[in-house]
Amino acid sequence: MKVGIIGAGAVGSTAAYALVLQGSASDIVLVDLNAKLAEAQAQDIQHATPFAWSSRVRAGGYADLAGARVVVLAAGAAQRPGDSRLDLLERNARVFRQIVPAVLDAAPEAVLLVASNPVDVITDMVARLAGPARGRVLGSGTILDTARFRALLAEHLGVSSASVHAYVLGEHGDSEVLGWSGATIGGLPVAEVAAQRGRPLDPAIRAEIDESVRRAAYRIIDGKGATWFGIGAGLSRIIRAIDQDERLLLSVSAPTAEIEGIADVTLSLPRIVGAGGVIATLFPPDLSEEERAALRRSATLLREAADSVTL
Repeated sequence: MKVGIIGAGAVGSTAAYALVLQGSASDIVLVDLNAKLAEAQAQDIQHATPFAWSSRVRAGGYADLAGARVVVLAAGAAQRPGDSRLDLLERNARVFRQIVPAVLDAAPEAVLLVASNPVDVITDMVARLAGPARGRVLGSGTILDTARFRALLAEHLGVSSASVHAYVLGEHGDSEVLGWSGATIGGLPVAEVAAQRGRPLDPAIRAEIDESVRRAAYRIIDGKGATWFGIGAGLSRIIRAIDQDERLLLSVSAPTAEIEGIADVTLSLPRIVGAGGVIATLFPPDLSEEERAALRRSATLLREAADSVTL
């Protein structure tokens, strides 16, 4: 499969590297305003292919995206210490007004996978700019937040994270909602497993996990300036689900007709991902009233942020 990546910075290049390590793409094209950076990243990643999978990694322009099945949009300004993801909106909005038409001119059938922050609002904007291709637009959303939630639950309960099924919903950011009510371990309610394991999930433990998930990006940004490894791996996983038509359930961001009374909003929910992008959305039926109210607040915030962008 051919994959294009717009933006050869930390996130875009790490996604390309993860694709090579996982063997998820046979042809990867890096496009960046800084052509020298794109060429350097492509060469560096290409030199790793003898240790992984045989892939062609190269730098190019928009015309080189022809035939790409997925194009990752990882361009834009990086999140700075102290920024919320929504602080990035105005700085990134101008970029995507130019990128989206250029990508669709070159690869009109591609799935557009948004990684740039604030990812939900940018995904909403890209969907509006994509016109008839709107149904092939999705964002990485809370895929990384969900991974963090599952990893922390697994650590506390002493089980493999592969056995944990739990989702972070809404915004990829400050208003995100950890779906405690629907969390399960191997099909059993998480509270029941916690009781059997003698590791109760009391309010203090839940608050600690919530804070660790919600503030993870800020701590990483404070330490090294940006996040890239986790999201790079997450993007590669989404692309593999698309390539192999896995029908995999992932917490990704996409336009949603209505959630908790808020219409036409782009946010993360559990969605079935396969060939063509998002195939269907599953609406969590087992949220508590508190979680539903939080999801409504998150959706309202995102709808207001999207409305502030003029295209």
